[in-house]
Amino acid sequence: MTVPMLMMPSLKARTRFADWPFALKSIIGFWCFYALTVVVRAFLGSDPWTTLQNKLSVIAIGVLITGLIYAAISTVGAGIRRKAIVAGLSSVVGSLAMGATLVTIEDWMHESKEEFRFQAREGFTVVEQGNQIRIERTAQEPLVLTMPKVRELDAMKRVRYALDIAVTWLFFYIGWSAFYLAYQAQAEALGVQRRLADAESAAQAAQVRALRYQVNPHFLFNTLNSLSSLVMTGRTDRAETMLLALSTFFRTSLSFDPGADVTLAEEIDLQRLYLDIEMARFPDRLTVEIDVPPDLEQARLPALLLQPIVENAIKYGVSKSRKAVLVRIAARRLADNRMSLEISNRLKSGGKDELPAATHEGTGLGLANVCQRLEARWGNRASCRYGPMAGGGYKVALTMPVETNARG
Repeated sequence: MTVPMLMMPSLKARTRFADWPFALKSIIGFWCFYALTVVVRAFLGSDPWTTLQNKLSVIAIGVLITGLIYAAISTVGAGIRRKAIVAGLSSVVGSLAMGATLVTIEDWMHESKEEFRFQAREGFTVVEQGNQIRIERTAQEPLVLTMPKVRELDAMKRVRYALDIAVTWLFFYIGWSAFYLAYQAQAEALGVQRRLADAESAAQAAQVRALRYQVNPHFLFNTLNSLSSLVMTGRTDRAETMLLALSTFFRTSLSFDPGADVTLAEEIDLQRLYLDIEMARFPDRLTVEIDVPPDLEQARLPALLLQPIVENAIKYGVSKSRKAVLVRIAARRLADNRMSLEISNRLKSGGKDELPAATHEGTGLGLANVCQRLEARWGNRASCRYGPMAGGGYKVALTMPVETNARG
């Protein structure tokens, strides 16, 4: 218990300062923008290098103070409101520190040789250079005024001068803090959305797996029931054929991840194995027709999605009819990049109302399972429709997007 407790402060520190790369880039970006404006301003004058040397000190101090503001914000931890309060207070303190520092280091600043010359309303020419102001008058000697250094002013005036500088820089620090906090708020919002999406995806995957696992016992129960009937009636050759087909079916189906999709071609191959089992049971009453265009063979769908529907087509069609029944599986592409899968059963010789209409009745695992799996996988982008056909028989029509990328 001691070791984890000792590690907790360092873990918290790493968590709080995890976004330091972004903070560093934003600080450098803000001050580079300021430096760009300084460079432009400096080269508009006659002594740009002195101006640049002086501003380099300002930029260095500013970067340091902005970094300290970031450290103060990050130390607070979670909560945008608390971070905003700390950012505001830190910006005030930082701007005051900036003002006091610039006043203190004024003596170390290089004096610029650049002259500012303008004409006063009284007709005099005023020339400002560094701390000197020269007033040139007609037919008179120029009047030269030397302005006092900040350190030569009284304490109250120095404070006021530092506050004037602080107010100017306050808006800069508040601007950076607002930008950083906006990034933080966006990152938190995206994090919440990502966690919700992950939770929803996990719940959806769990639901799909649960629905998928319902298929195997349901199918196995029906198949064993059929095997029992064959054995009891002495049709051992057909029972042996069915057992071999059953073994192949389960070996193939269990090789798939229950949460992953399969291609339509793989799903059809699984259904062929199942239909081989049923054809061994009803050799004279079951005919199978499968129509899948090549361009849809790689479309992906949940594994064994068609199994309950095909089972119902056999159970409520073939097993309850004394005539030959055609079970048909057909796929076709729709105009909106979706596909339709239709599974139907009808009398091979034609005839209306010869097959039971309610092919979805029974344990409730059939079409209900299929519709739930479609909804869990695609939501309202998929549909499940079923009902009796006008010419007799029953049809189930599934509509879903055509997706060819593997999932899960």
